Amino acid sequence: MHMASHPRAVQQGQRLLQLGIVLILYSSLDGFVIPYLGSQRIGLSVHTLSAFQGVFLLALGLLWPRLELAAASSRIAFWCLVYSTVAILAAYTAAAAWGVGLDTIRLMGELPHGLVRGTPAQEAIIAILAYSSAPTGLTSFGLILWGLSGTR
Repeated sequence: MHMASHPRAVQQGQRLLQLGIVLILYSSLDGFVIPYLGSQRIGLSVHTLSAFQGVFLLALGLLWPRLELAAASSRIAFWCLVYSTVAILAAYTAAAAWGVGLDTIRLMGELPHGLVRGTPAQEAIIAILAYSSAPTGLTSFGLILWGLSGTR
């Protein structure tokens, strides 16, 4: 069964819309704490990243019921998308709060109010979160593209 008519797709789309609004709210609240973060520059990146992710998830939430994916593929695409979104935002949020993460987010160390090298544990947490977001995001994007192909 393809997801175009499946209630699960509608529910997943609704969850993406809700998460999108949560991320826009997160972006708004992050704007207030930027001056108090370990790295204000990365705090600004968190602010813009979460706003972008929020708008992106709003668009995907509206699109989701139109995807032609089997139930299992839709679940994989959905959860990979949610994980990749939250993981990269968590990596940047941790880097902003701690002011560290130079090993993973190198460019930010070169900017004013950028990052420094943290403890091995801090650097590992940021790296695991950031690097684990890529394969899950790519998996989700590939499945979304496949679901838009219109092949039954």
